[in-house]
Amino acid sequence: MTVDGGYQPETVRLAKGVPAKLVFERVSDKGCLEVVHSPELGFEAELPLNQEVSFDVKTDQLGEYGFACGMDMFKGKVVVK
Repeated sequence: MTVDGGYQPETVRLAKGVPAKLVFERVSDKGCLEVVHSPELGFEAELPLNQEVSFDVKTDQLGEYGFACGMDMFKGKVVVK
């Protein structure tokens, strides 16, 4: 997922029961996107410029799970179907 003035793509669709990983790469120093967090998915981390940061995502439950920048201004979501 590219982090450049927001998250691209904003929505990630995953299949239930299939192991998955979210990979973030911040390519711009604009905005408040230095941190990404998701209480629902259980992660929070700094995003160094031009470095990939990844998180394993549990896909055992159907639903929509949000993630956001440190100030909750930029948001995205993971949909498990």
